Order: sequence, then structure tokens, then C-alpha cells
Amino acid sequence: MDKNKMKKTETFASIFGDDYEETPSTRDEGVTTLKLEQLVPFPNHPFKLYEGERLDEMVESIKNFGVIVPIVVRKKGLKFEILSGHNRVNAAKLAGLTDVPSVIKEGLTEEEATLIVTETNLMQRSFTDLVHSERATVIATRHTAMKSQGVRTDLLNEIEKLSKAPGLASEETFYPMDKKLRTHETIGNEYNLSQASVARYLRIDKLSDELKGLVDEGKVAMRAGVDLSYLSDDNQEIVEAIISENTFKVDMKKAALLRDYDKEGKLNWDTAKQIISGDMLKSTGKVKAFKIQPTIISKYFRPTENKKDIEKTIEKALEMYFSHMKTMEPDLEEGEEMIE
Repeated sequence: MDKNKMKKTETFASIFGDDYEETPSTRDEGVTTLKLEQLVPFPNHPFKLYEGERLDEMVESIKNFGVIVPIVVRKKGLKFEILSGHNRVNAAKLAGLTDVPSVIKEGLTEEEATLIVTETNLMQRSFTDLVHSERATVIATRHTAMKSQGVRTDLLNEIEKLSKAPGLASEETFYPMDKKLRTHETIGNEYNLSQASVARYLRIDKLSDELKGLVDEGKVAMRAGVDLSYLSDDNQEIVEAIISENTFKVDMKKAALLRDYDKEGKLNWDTAKQIISGDMLKSTGKVKAFKIQPTIISKYFRPTENKKDIEKTIEKALEMYFSHMKTMEPDLEEGEEMIE
């Protein structure tokens, strides 16, 4: 037997289990053919399927060459649940195929299955191509994996191989999933995000699916979504219903007020609608007078400066601050490459 094939068989067997070679196969070692009717999608699959030109190109490619890269599945009752390959399966159906090459995974925990779903999606597209809810899922899944012990990183290295067309995989170019995972900083470095942005995406992942959709649509600002993630499930449902039934949008001020009312146990349909419509902010538009602490004044001003000069300086500083924040707002909404 060819030495390279022997090495490949041993690698698969060590990762997929001792009974790996017993899996029925009509293609290469480790790959079997499954009927499309045997497949079911991963529950609550967090990634949107390809549409438009990208889908058309995939369908055309499959018509010409078939499904080159096997999908990855796990057994679920009498069906097989797709972990990697939802777009390939969808395109194969449109191309008129009845079956697809598949790799069957066994003995996976839910965490490992979800990690495969998110990581293999990132291998096929850029992180920046994802909408906010998809990015939140990727980051939250990776964060959970980082906090867990004994995650099968060798499994993900093998999935990396299976996610490439035959002959393109290289030991030198494997995604470094076996590196030591540590903190928000590690995740931020991988996805080119600040630690603050990573923290925000972890909060966005705690939103209801409906509110995540509103964040993706721009009806809820991303940073507003962070505040909304602290609301109870019932109050998130109320907020989503009010936004969806009207043309309202939720910015940071409205979200902060909603969070305050929720924390105090005073948030209900009526108060939520008053806040989201802007009526409550209008009625409470005046800021109550307050005094700046002497320690703050002495930190930035000399004792000889008079009150009017201090007020003018503070006013100019606030104008500069809010002007800067306004120019930063697009970046804040994107949550990319932001330095806090």
C-alpha cells in the first residue's frame, strides 16, 4: 500500500475512533455517500445561506464538477445532521443532485459540534463578511471552547483538511487551532477586534434571535444591543415586538433607559413603548443640575482660574469629545478594529 495513504488512514483513525474504517464508503477512505433526503440542518444554524451570484456560482460549479469537498455530519436518529456543508447541500439540491460525499463524525459533544459549525464556516468566508449576529456566534463559541478543558483541537485540524479540495491541504498551512487559547485578547487578535469589541459581541450573543436580527438590520444599534442583552427574556420579547410593529429604532440612550427600568423592575409594555418611541426622553429632556466634585476641578485647573473660564474650558472639551464620538460612530457600529 502507498505510504501516503497509510499515513492518511492512520490519521483519520486516530481522530475519528477505532471503528472509523468500518464506516461504509463509496469514495475515498473515510468518505461515504449520503442521500440528500437523509440530511437535516444543524438546529438554529446561525449562518445565512449564500444567495444571489455567490449561490449561482456554487450551483454552476457543482453541475460541472460535483461536490468536491465532502460535507461533515453526525448521526441523529435515522437522519444525519449537517455540521459543515449547508451551502453545498443547498446548492447540490438546486443543481439536481440526489446525494453528496460525506464524512460521518461520532462521539461529539454539543460544544464540539457547534465549534465545528462555526469554525468551518470561517474557513469558507471572511469574518468581516459575517453580519453581527454571526460574528457574535463565532466569538461566543470560541470563548466557550477557550474556557473548557480537553477540547479536541485535533478534531478541528482534521476538519481543516476536509474543508479543502483534495491535494490543497498542507501541514504548514493548517489553521493553528492547537495553539493555547487564553483571553479576550487572544480572540481579538484572531478577528482583528479590540477586547472591548469582543466583550460586546459576547453580550450580543445573549440577545434573543429576533433582537439579533434587528441588530443585523440596523434597527438596533450594536452598542444599544449590548444594553438590551441584560433585559429579561420577557422584556426582550416586548422590546422586539414594539420595534417590529412600528418604525422605531433603538439607540444607546433608549437602550440604557430600557435597561435601567428593567433593573428596577418597572419595565412593561407601556413604559417600553414610551422609551422606544422617544416620548419618555422628550418628557425627561432636561438634565438635572449637579455639581462637579472639587477634586476633579483641582485636577485640571489652577486655584487662580475663575468660574467662567473653567465653564468655557469644560464646554469646549465636551464639544470636542462629542464631535469625536460622532465621527467614531460608524466604526463603533461595525465593531471592527476599534481602539477603546
